[in-house]
Amino acid sequence: LNTTSIGKFGVVVVGVGRAGSVRMRDLRNPHPSSAFLNLIGFVSRRELGSIDGVQQISLEDALSSQQVEVAYICSESSSHEDYIRQFLNAGKHVLVEYPMTLSLAAAQELWELAEQKGKVLHEEHVELLMEEFAFLKKEVVGKDLLKGSLLFTAGPLEEERFGFPAFSGISRLTWLVSLFGELSLVSATLEERKEDQYMKMTVCLETEKKSPLSWIEEKGPGLKRNRYLSFHFKSGSLENVPNVGVNKNIFLKDQNIFVQKLLGQFSEKELAAEKKRILHCLGLAEEIQKYCCSRK
Repeated sequence: LNTTSIGKFGVVVVGVGRAGSVRMRDLRNPHPSSAFLNLIGFVSRRELGSIDGVQQISLEDALSSQQVEVAYICSESSSHEDYIRQFLNAGKHVLVEYPMTLSLAAAQELWELAEQKGKVLHEEHVELLMEEFAFLKKEVVGKDLLKGSLLFTAGPLEEERFGFPAFSGISRLTWLVSLFGELSLVSATLEERKEDQYMKMTVCLETEKKSPLSWIEEKGPGLKRNRYLSFHFKSGSLENVPNVGVNKNIFLKDQNIFVQKLLGQFSEKELAAEKKRILHCLGLAEEIQKYCCSRK
């Protein structure tokens, strides 16, 4: 190892799409958390050779190299589980873009594996680092929810690659759980017109105090990426979030959290609460999927 990387964790980025490219940029820029990380290379199914001077390396080399201590899994969701398992088994720490897996059982098994290997397993949730979320968190504090709804619209997304809509849209579910606590499923429906690349998933949830929350994911050509929300409290209501400014460096903020975990700066209690939330959301996503599929 060259002297410059002593005290740094060697990192490999797996998958160089949108998220992977942002991760590589953050790793190469002089940020406080990047000072603890040393980008060694990237893994891709495509033959790319190098990107901006960063070398492509084979998956086998990434897994066996002593220099690689950390893997960032930024590939499509359907491949996450397999990559996480391989890197944990090879004794590497793992950061993975959400959703970490497309089933609850797989996620539980991988957390156990991480604990057994003494490695950090971190699922990215940049949506919790957004300005809108910080605004909402402040708004709902101490208020009694009567009912609420969250609608997300976007262009088409391939289920084969990104998972059932409850998984590909898990960041919206994570918002609701982070704002209102653990939720239970009441019912769910999925309307699909595959020939039009259109789908609409409608989910009815309730809080522990039995307040109803509806979550809708609607995707199709011509639909703009947008969030519409409405929360009614005993003390008034909130319709959509005002423009609260641009989200700056949310992936970098997520990397900061990951580095704090690598350095052992999170308490067991904080880590346990986060893991509980992540597994709760994945469990709900799976329940929603089963509910919709049982009604086809």
